[in-house]
Amino acid sequence: MVSQEQRRRQLAREKFLRQQQRRTSARRKARMRNSVIASVLGVILVGSLALYTTGTLKGDDDDKSNTSAEASPSAEASKAADPCDKAASGKPATKTWKKEPAMSIDKSADYTMKLDTTCGEIDVALKTSAAPHTVNSFEFLAGKGYFDHTNCHRLTTSGIYVLQCGDPTGQGTGGPGYTIPDENLKDKSLKDNVYPAGTVAMANTGQADTGGSQFFLVYQDSQLPPSYTPFGTISDAGMKVLKKIAAAGESTGAGDGAPNATVVIDKATVAKS
Repeated sequence: MVSQEQRRRQLAREKFLRQQQRRTSARRKARMRNSVIASVLGVILVGSLALYTTGTLKGDDDDKSNTSAEASPSAEASKAADPCDKAASGKPATKTWKKEPAMSIDKSADYTMKLDTTCGEIDVALKTSAAPHTVNSFEFLAGKGYFDHTNCHRLTTSGIYVLQCGDPTGQGTGGPGYTIPDENLKDKSLKDNVYPAGTVAMANTGQADTGGSQFFLVYQDSQLPPSYTPFGTISDAGMKVLKKIAAAGESTGAGDGAPNATVVIDKATVAKS
């Protein structure tokens, strides 16, 4: 018999997956609309991009207004103090690419990703040989400054326990313009469909091979379908930073929203270690 706690966690996981799928569906529809506009108007590319941006942000603003209406006054009153520093000056990149970058990493070598955030440094040992496409993509994007000045837009504190980052739009709808294949889904660390604390994995739409640039950092063991590429492990020092962010809570009081902490990736680097 399923306990109330198990049922609550199941509902939280289902909500997480539904939101991923809904946001990606909105992004896909917007892109299709832009293609039609571009083919008809030709030179009015800037206008079509403006329509895409407006449509996307409006959808997320609607979600935010509903969420804030549901948040209780007590949740706002008990909001934890921001434990993080002011972000470095600069704006997220807007460039995208049509296809996955060519393989340029040494698949047999060790690589490390360093996230210099407003809350502290998070070091990640990357699983190069097990997830070469993912690591190669992150090495490429980090080299282009793609993650710099981006905020981690989502913190989930109920059912699953993750901080989601990697979207320059900060809305959960952005990506690099290409997708990468799923990898390492049978990693030995994934037991009983649990992504253990310290895992870094790719976010996706719920469909196969739809990863882009968004990723999540697991700060507490989380039960999820084994369909999210695990491609890195956070250092002990990085886990302390991540738990500090999680301890500040999220903005809705409902267990899934923007983190109360101002989490901005000032600089991301991937280097051969």
